[in-house]
Amino acid sequence: MSDRPSMPPVLSVVDVHKIYPSGTHALRSVSLDIMPGKVHGLIGANGAGKSTLIKILSGVQTATSGSVAWHGEPVAWTSPAQALSAGMAAVHQHTPLVDTMTVVDNVFLGRRESRRWDAGRRAEQLAALCERIGYPLDPSTPVSRLSMGGRQMICILQALARDPAVVLLDEPTAALSPTERDVLFRTIRRLRDQGTTFVYVSHFLDEILDLTDHLTVLRDGRVVIDAATPDTSKEQLVTAIVGERLARMEERPRTARAAGGEPVLTVENLSSQGFGPVSLDIRPGEVVGVAGLLGSGRTELLQAIFGADPAATGRVAVAGRRVRPGSPHTSVKRGLALVPEDRTRQALLPEWEIWRNISLPYLPGLSRWRLLLDPARERELAGRALADLGIAAPSAEALVGELSGGNAQKVVFAKWLYGPARVFLLDEPSAGVDVGGKADITQLIRGLADAGHAVLIVASEFEELLSACDRVLVMRRGRLIAERSAAATDLHELTALASGL
Repeated sequence: MSDRPSMPPVLSVVDVHKIYPSGTHALRSVSLDIMPGKVHGLIGANGAGKSTLIKILSGVQTATSGSVAWHGEPVAWTSPAQALSAGMAAVHQHTPLVDTMTVVDNVFLGRRESRRWDAGRRAEQLAALCERIGYPLDPSTPVSRLSMGGRQMICILQALARDPAVVLLDEPTAALSPTERDVLFRTIRRLRDQGTTFVYVSHFLDEILDLTDHLTVLRDGRVVIDAATPDTSKEQLVTAIVGERLARMEERPRTARAAGGEPVLTVENLSSQGFGPVSLDIRPGEVVGVAGLLGSGRTELLQAIFGADPAATGRVAVAGRRVRPGSPHTSVKRGLALVPEDRTRQALLPEWEIWRNISLPYLPGLSRWRLLLDPARERELAGRALADLGIAAPSAEALVGELSGGNAQKVVFAKWLYGPARVFLLDEPSAGVDVGGKADITQLIRGLADAGHAVLIVASEFEELLSACDRVLVMRRGRLIAERSAAATDLHELTALASGL
């Protein structure tokens, strides 16, 4: 669709700056126009300022300087409720849901009129909304039972239930299966053609090129590209986002590591709800990937290997020493480390400083007489992690919640790097991480293998597995159905195997 310059923008950003108390200058003189009835893409590396801009537009945060205009009138929303009342709905990367409530209660959460509705009417409204977008849901299902993709779709339904004029989508497909992603894209296109405007934030450049009408690229808090999507190539976007750094990494020849010795991780006939039986082994210095679509049992497998599933049966051993089901504490002592899929809910305390998060697994060793905490030693360890992993932050005093996705993920890795870990279990390690940050994560994974660790990666983005792994195991409907050398397979074959084609 072509831009219609005669129509005034529905939303305008003029010379906006955002400086956090920590001194981080997240946005620098950002200006752009969002035109009505368009899908406007917003992309950039971690720390480029995308999420900060979305939070300002949706009333979560206020700009340090500059202005925002809504239908030509200046606005200064100080809460999401004000923005939502005006017709601006946002779906953030980590929209909170109430796990103990049902699907229908979460979709209409916060709606005053919902208090007067009976359960039947709300269920009818949800059914109509699900039919509108082509994604059926049982209204009585507790949200706690949903997958990450299912939870994300609930967040999107929450926004669409308000029938907003503008929808801000911050990484909406990070946890979606290909089928769910197709449903979302069809919905966006249908609503766009009906007049709804979208601001779409994504790390997936193919999505941006396929879905959007106009795009803006941020780098270091500044606008570096603002152009119609048909006039912009993928190569231009990559160069604008990360320059030559990603290109150099992609051009580096992929050499297979010769992993030797006895397996450091052994899994025999492991089964639980959603998968099994599964058997595999990984040797020191080897990176093994599990390619599986949403619902394949991939996350459940990693949780069971880590000992977090008390219902699991079978045998897991690290260097011959058995890991008991339901005992993550024993797993850590044996040498297992888990980087979970949802770092915000499962791995980090966003309101704490970097140094407090990193030192959590090491508190006994960093304490005097194993009783009194020694903050100086904790900060020293965090400073070492910032240097070793290249964590971009003013200091170890910065709050984890203020970090970009890639830097927050590096903090999760840092929690395990200085302890007894011999086997790293990585569940979607690059989720919510931009293309440049993915290169950093891949380098980190290769470094772990070069140091003699064993690594098991679960990922829905198969390109990630092909770039980092030595072997790839394909999982479908709870079972491992194929094994391939990463050097001897490709994206097409892995996708066909995982999809059952």
